Amino acid sequence: MTTEEVANQLVKLCREGKFEECIRELYSPDIISIEPEGGPWESKVQGLDALAKKGQQWNEMLAEFHSSEISDPVAAENFFSITMKSKVTLKGMDHQIDMDEVCVYRVEDGKVVTEQFFYTPMPQPA
Repeated sequence: MTTEEVANQLVKLCREGKFEECIRELYSPDIISIEPEGGPWESKVQGLDALAKKGQQWNEMLAEFHSSEISDPVAAENFFSITMKSKVTLKGMDHQIDMDEVCVYRVEDGKVVTEQFFYTPMPQPA
């Protein structure tokens, strides 16, 4: 798959809520996932097992997922980016929060090898 094909398939699957299928189909076993410093999990993990653990941590924090909006991808060479906007309620909160992030992906040999997310992390309780 070309970078543009990977990008379009990732967006399609994410819009359908098929995140696990997206990872199985499109991600390298050695995926590197990078989050901003100051978030609720490690800022950099590598491998599908570590990525699954990060996803499990997210699901454990989530009380309710209200909505999601994913932009069309912009691709150049081996990279593509999208924006994701979500409305969620986290456990222990009594109101929805808006999440807005830029996601950048690097593709090699038809697989996502790096994903990096850009957003302002929420303050974490001490």
